[in-house]
Amino acid sequence: MNNFDAKNFANKLGETISIKGKEVTDKAKDLAEIANLKSRIKNSEDVVKRNYTEIGRLYYELHGMEPGVDYEEQCRAIENAQNTINELEEKIREIKGI
Repeated sequence: MNNFDAKNFANKLGETISIKGKEVTDKAKDLAEIANLKSRIKNSEDVVKRNYTEIGRLYYELHGMEPGVDYEEQCRAIENAQNTINELEEKIREIKGI
């Protein structure tokens, strides 16, 4: 006699497929939620970065010519870079004949 029970096998196979399908679905949901959370973290980091930059710009505008000792190096670096930009833009105008 054949001890193979096709109905029992089909039921167990169906249960296994159902369980694995749920696991895959749950994993996909988790990955989507993680991606969403990472996106929100990136957006918040961008807000922080923009505001740090704005604080620095405002400080430079208010105190750039007479910065405190803690900011003197950065303010001078900004001033030097701006002077270089102006010089290079002038060279471009000369080349264009403007």
